[in-house]
Amino acid sequence: MKTAKEIIEKYWETQNEGDYTKVVDLFSDDAVLEDPIYGTFEGKKEIAKFMQKMTNEMGARNISFIAKDIDGDGEVAWAQWTAITPDGKMEGCGLYRVKNEKMVYYKDYMNPPKD
Repeated sequence: MKTAKEIIEKYWETQNEGDYTKVVDLFSDDAVLEDPIYGTFEGKKEIAKFMQKMTNEMGARNISFIAKDIDGDGEVAWAQWTAITPDGKMEGCGLYRVKNEKMVYYKDYMNPPKD
């Protein structure tokens, strides 16, 4: 069975292709995703809608993300990431819980923009 770290590495590998909808299959049916900008999404169907929005908006805004470090084991993992935007870079981290090789919880935190 894959560890949380391995699942999150797959998440980032897939997300980096630019089509966020491809990560939806990594979530459980009852997963919860908390985004600091867009809010909370409960269930795979709501997460799928959010990922479609992310695909559209990140492409239109020319924003991409790079995972700088991913670690974890068993059911818990984290990733430190950088968002690259036309206005500069923002750093943040994601916390993840994985059960039965599916993401059941994902919450992002972001540092405030630097002036």
